[in-house]
Amino acid sequence: MEEFIDQTVLGPLTELGRQVLTILPNVLAMVLLVSAGFLMAWGLGHGVERLMRVIKLDQLCNRLGVNAALVRGGVKSDPSRLAGRAVFWAVAVFATVAGLSALNLQPVNQFARSFLGYIPHLFTASLILVAGYLLSNFVWQAVLITAVNAGLPPARMIAALSRWGVQLAAVAMALEQLGIAKTIVVVGFGITLGGIVLAAAIAFGLGAKDLAKDFMERRLSGGPDSRGPDDLRHM
Repeated sequence: MEEFIDQTVLGPLTELGRQVLTILPNVLAMVLLVSAGFLMAWGLGHGVERLMRVIKLDQLCNRLGVNAALVRGGVKSDPSRLAGRAVFWAVAVFATVAGLSALNLQPVNQFARSFLGYIPHLFTASLILVAGYLLSNFVWQAVLITAVNAGLPPARMIAALSRWGVQLAAVAMALEQLGIAKTIVVVGFGITLGGIVLAAAIAFGLGAKDLAKDFMERRLSGGPDSRGPDDLRHM
């Protein structure tokens, strides 16, 4: 009976205790790393937020139209606060990955290496999206002012289409940087751009067919005004 208890109860418990004692230092190291990492993340996030307020990031974003876009998207925090939170979560994620790596488990270590190798692509894609968004607002304002000064009736629609075009290009570049469906993104973007160019060419051709007909008739008729710079000037 005693031998049966040793084999079925005490033996597994002893092995479990040995494994717990083996992994316990790694668990303590993970807890220390994660705790220190979150503390550092809080300090860096708070410091970045204060620095952004000192350099007047909120006023700059307000002039660029970023604040209004954030409000329309339901984001109530100002850009300085968002920058601080972004730094906090970035450092917190690094600390969590480092803490998990301290467990010295092969699957966790492999995941940590893959994640750390993917971070540069994620950072580049984020920069592309932010730069594309800011550039789209600038293009929108420039196109709107130009269209209004030119007296074009659909000025707002043209400006909106230009902004969406820049944002679509930024999203395509970001997805390509992340390696998400590269072929689909490239083909889809090519088809979309080609369709826009084809639609514009057809619209221009249909709208200017009478003008082109008159021009060709004058050029081919051999009349007195079939040659000379006045033809192009009257067009």
